[in-house]
Amino acid sequence: MLRFIVRRLLLLVPIILGLSILIFLWIRALPGGPTQALLGERATPESVARIRHQLGLDKPIYKQYWAYVRTTASGNLGVSISSRRPVTTEIRERFPATVELAFSAMIFALFVGLPLGFFAAKRHGSAFDHLSLVGSLIGISIPIFFLAIILKYIFAVRLGWLPSVGRQDVLIEAEHPTGFYVLDGIVTWNWNAAWDATQHLILPAIALGSIPLAIIARITRASALDVQNEDYVRTARAKGMSPGIVDRRHVLRNALLPVVTIIGLQVGLLLGGAVLTETVFAIPGMGSWLAQAIFNRDYPVIQGGVLFLAIVFVFVNLIVDISYGFLNPRIRVS
Repeated sequence: MLRFIVRRLLLLVPIILGLSILIFLWIRALPGGPTQALLGERATPESVARIRHQLGLDKPIYKQYWAYVRTTASGNLGVSISSRRPVTTEIRERFPATVELAFSAMIFALFVGLPLGFFAAKRHGSAFDHLSLVGSLIGISIPIFFLAIILKYIFAVRLGWLPSVGRQDVLIEAEHPTGFYVLDGIVTWNWNAAWDATQHLILPAIALGSIPLAIIARITRASALDVQNEDYVRTARAKGMSPGIVDRRHVLRNALLPVVTIIGLQVGLLLGGAVLTETVFAIPGMGSWLAQAIFNRDYPVIQGGVLFLAIVFVFVNLIVDISYGFLNPRIRVS
């Protein structure tokens, strides 16, 4: 198992290097630039040249990339052109909001998608099975921002059941030692703050978790249908084992193997969807921060933020690969 983990870790080096090159070139290919965002439409050629020299944008592209690699390797992601604050400081402040939202969305997708897919497979061909397929297809088809606006209008504006913006009510006094508002309310014994933060998470988590829920439900259904027709499942039933034990020990456990891989892949979808979700619900996380940085052509923020999220995604997939090796020993042998 140790060799399996070491091989996966060594593969991260070329992946991260390739990511840095792609991100660097992609940002340079964007129309406009930080000088136009800073100086506006009436910028003179002299002021544009001065700002480009201050930001190092007048150097050859390979020198810009080498400077970018050196600063990034040292843990310094640069300084935001708009706010003049270190990018690492802003990531440290905003990343907990995105993690909290993505984690809540994944919990919602798992707790609804796994039972939905499993029971649809157990009732294959029934009305429940067909309804689950139609529902999952609708869940995949609806854009995240559109569903977020609908949920916000119905449950926040019309019914008034849940808050519509932010992470917590501005009137609540709460300490935030970790930056995760729900966890902060629990560790500081401020149950009112924890419940209010949870309420603020419900609508964004449902909107962001709708597509992963549909995908997990479909994969679970297909995997459970394949597993319940295997020889070892028929043997267990022939031995007289109760249906509940057969489902738990043989069907569900083996059906979860491909679902684990899907969960890792959905992390990228959650991080990408957080841009739209955080913008609709005015959540001060990585998504809304990067969206504003793209609008302002803030190169250091875009480079640092996108690279950081890409590395997070790569490491999450590494954890999924390692966990898959534990769940399926044949992966380690190969």
